[in-house]
Amino acid sequence: MTDILKINENVKPKFPKHVKFRHNKARDEWVILAPERLVKLDDIAVEILKLVDGKVSVEDISIELSKKFNAPKEVIMSDVINMLQELSDKGFIEE
Repeated sequence: MTDILKINENVKPKFPKHVKFRHNKARDEWVILAPERLVKLDDIAVEILKLVDGKVSVEDISIELSKKFNAPKEVIMSDVINMLQELSDKGFIEE
């Protein structure tokens, strides 16, 4: 049994090898692709996932988005942690 990843500000999230984050040109939308699964994403999720590379921490992602959208880092970080935790629980994000 694998341990459940608890997303916090120090986690450096990445996509597992079987998961792909792609732009569908035909439909002009971003999606997560996994075996027999497809997840359509809203604009906020896309902005977060564009920064997920396994090298950048959740805190750094939050700082970057805070600057980009001129919003408080704490609010952004809460949203980032919640979204990444949901994706992690479904097997779309790992560390």
